[in-house]
Amino acid sequence: MATILVIDDEESIRSLLKEVLEKANHRVLLARDGREGLTLYQQNKVDLVLMDILMPGTDGLETTLQLTREYLDAKVIAMTGAQGDRNFLDVAKLFGARRVFEKPFDLDKLVQAVNEELAK
Repeated sequence: MATILVIDDEESIRSLLKEVLEKANHRVLLARDGREGLTLYQQNKVDLVLMDILMPGTDGLETTLQLTREYLDAKVIAMTGAQGDRNFLDVAKLFGARRVFEKPFDLDKLVQAVNEELAK
């Protein structure tokens, strides 16, 4: 069982991902923003992070960069609802995200990507 940290400012997205990932036999931690997510990452053994890019406070780009600088083995999958603007996703990849998804995303494809990253 892997531990996955979901960082998203939308409660509905956090709840949906928690439900789907728990059904896939993963332990799920939830954070509302990058600052809370960084704290949870530091306090727990986290195998993968699902990170929203656009959040108030410490956003996903800043958090991704900080995680991948401090923890060389950090695995981040970035997500954004900024439709049509691939720039955020491209920057997230430059900052260390292994994969990126636009919201709304296909849950099956996201779970598949999670499992593939965990297998690496």
